[in-house]
Amino acid sequence: MAGMTSRMRESRAFRKFTRDRMALFSLFVIGLYSVVFIGTIVFNVSVEHVNTLKPEQRVWLQKFNEDTGTMYAAPSGKYWLGTDRLGRDIFKRVLVSIHVAFKIGLVTAFFACLIGLVMGGLAGFFGGWVDLVITWIYSVFASIPYILLVLLISAMFRKSEGLLGVYVAFGATFWIGPCRVVRGEILKLKELEYVQAARAIGLDRLTILFKHVLPNTLHLVFVYFSLVFIGAIKSEVILTFLGLGVKDMPSWGLMIKSASHEIIAGFWWQMIGASLALFVLVYAFNIFTDALQDALDPKHTQ
Repeated sequence: MAGMTSRMRESRAFRKFTRDRMALFSLFVIGLYSVVFIGTIVFNVSVEHVNTLKPEQRVWLQKFNEDTGTMYAAPSGKYWLGTDRLGRDIFKRVLVSIHVAFKIGLVTAFFACLIGLVMGGLAGFFGGWVDLVITWIYSVFASIPYILLVLLISAMFRKSEGLLGVYVAFGATFWIGPCRVVRGEILKLKELEYVQAARAIGLDRLTILFKHVLPNTLHLVFVYFSLVFIGAIKSEVILTFLGLGVKDMPSWGLMIKSASHEIIAGFWWQMIGASLALFVLVYAFNIFTDALQDALDPKHTQ
């Protein structure tokens, strides 16, 4: 009965979502970004592939910083968003930066939602000292200003290679929201008749939790996955701008940081390119998340 009710709810949610034109448009935009992300993986696009300077020109540039003819080139038919101070095609760097953004967003959202789902499920279902300990842990993390906590953890891993510092910083903060929501939902679900019936026939409590209760909270996890995904991307841009995030790979945060010094001299195209790419993705995800939340909300799907 519970499974049938769940399938009916999912069917109604799907119909409601597909009737929302703005939601479908946002999904289309997200799909375009996803295609670029997959393309960077399939074709193994790296930093060197987005540099318009020849190798010998890069050597001279490092020595004398002389004008090679493609540095700070304005937007044109050849370079749609112009080039930066190293002669790199900004449009291509904007596209390659999607790889870093999506990688951080996906990894952070996956682990944050997984940790939040398990921790919230254990706290809500078992109660007692388990609930007290888990509630205390996320209350401590939540009491610290978010940006301060992220900056502190990132600074601790400042000398680490790759994106380890970013992953640890975001992993320690983004699980709190999913944990709270799942815990609250479990507190309601564990009192329902089908859970009481499962207990009556002698099913193990962990079996009841992971097989029969937690699956009914996945609609909340899906919404939070979207929220955490885009939240992690925005936070990465902020961290990178402050010098604590991405270091040696194309990133919207690095582009905006570099452009902040160039825009005064009139070289605005790098700032516009990176900011616009970030804005479109954030706006699309906000619309998508709102539509998904409305579609999955039981109050709206009954």
